[in-house]
Amino acid sequence: QVQLVESGGGLVQAGDSLRLSCATSGRTGSGYPVAWFRQAPGREREFVSGHAWTGDRTLYADSVKGRFTIFRDYAKNAVTLQMDSLRPEDTAVYYCAAGSYCSGYGCYNVPVLPTTYPYWGQGTQVTVSS
Repeated sequence: QVQLVESGGGLVQAGDSLRLSCATSGRTGSGYPVAWFRQAPGREREFVSGHAWTGDRTLYADSVKGRFTIFRDYAKNAVTLQMDSLRPEDTAVYYCAAGSYCSGYGCYNVPVLPTTYPYWGQGTQVTVSS
């Protein structure tokens, strides 16, 4: 059974930094994208950042570009989201997600729709006060 476990959320002030971590277990083989999504109260789940399997390709939502950085540790099956210069509008539950297995050039892609990710963590709360 595939499991994703997030950690690192918390309450911080505007301008502070947080690092979210996601550990994946129970998955054999290789070749899938990983991503971070977030969901604020009353809003739909939105894409934050993702990392393709191939080519070290990353993708960021415009709202976090230049402030957030995603890292992927293939050996440890882990992905990290470094969040700097946090803003109150970043407040949300953050979810780690793992996609389906890719092949060929598809492994350069980073899907942005939550429906394309079959595996999800339980979420971690990030609250940024002004």
